[in-house]
Amino acid sequence: MLRQSYSPDRPLVVVNPVREAEIEFEIVVAHYNEDLSWLKNHSKECCVYTKGPSKNHPEPPFAFTPLPNIGREGHTFLHHIVNHYHELAEVTLFVQGRIDDHVDLSLEEMKSRCMAVAIGQIQTFPFRELELFDHWEGIPWEQYPCWKKWSSMETAQMKGTPLQYFQKYISETDRVPLAVGFAPGAIFAAKKETIRQHSKEYYERLLEEMFLGDMAHVNPETGHYMERFWLAMLNPEEYVQWDVSEQAEVKRNEAGQLAKGHWYRTQMGSAMDLGASRRGEVTASPALDSAASGNTLSSPITPLSSLGDEDDLSEKFKEG
Repeated sequence: MLRQSYSPDRPLVVVNPVREAEIEFEIVVAHYNEDLSWLKNHSKECCVYTKGPSKNHPEPPFAFTPLPNIGREGHTFLHHIVNHYHELAEVTLFVQGRIDDHVDLSLEEMKSRCMAVAIGQIQTFPFRELELFDHWEGIPWEQYPCWKKWSSMETAQMKGTPLQYFQKYISETDRVPLAVGFAPGAIFAAKKETIRQHSKEYYERLLEEMFLGDMAHVNPETGHYMERFWLAMLNPEEYVQWDVSEQAEVKRNEAGQLAKGHWYRTQMGSAMDLGASRRGEVTASPALDSAASGNTLSSPITPLSSLGDEDDLSEKFKEG
């Protein structure tokens, strides 16, 4: 059964269908105004959420659900998990509306890899390699010209540091990780059992704290950090490095990804965000060479208690 909504400039908009049976494979698409023709042959497997103006809504054969233009792809993915927690597909592939700047596989190749993923594993895709995040007091955006498009935008500033959010919502421990590995663009796939290792209430809380209230903004700072936390949240054993002794002896793990402690580091001063390509060899980049004797941060760690428990959900969403 299809749900339908009315729009003055597009009289009848068919939105994502109500689920009436189990789904084997689903592609969750965070869309704004991108051309979705690369997904056309798999449109029936797509659950598209669009945050763009009505003139940019996907055309048939795509059904879609409009969302307020807040929170980047992290808000979209958490919205899907919360609203479909009990009827998640056997395997869900999370993508943005455009991925060819991160992935050079066909959609058929991506699906094949998705269907082979095991419980507890996270499937990512070449050509972009996994990257390293260790800016626990906050990304010094001014030192990364390659990320100027984000730092130059109006941003809703976080109430705390990335470390505070990581400790409170991801690791639930007071330990300071050396680094975590992440997939640029948050393009990944996982089985429903992997996602459901956390309760629905957990994802509701994460959605509320990261992307609602004061963070209900088109470019919340939390969105950039959620991109970096997905893998660590779903498989901390593989994607969280607590100290240098955990660095993998081999360069790549069983999934073909850069292994723990070998993740690519974007260099300060880089003019372009090219990342590292799996098309060629990548030099191993251990997490923090200077941290062999322990983690060192540029400023004291703020106690977790300084983070509020609730955001004001009455604030009106900012539409794009």
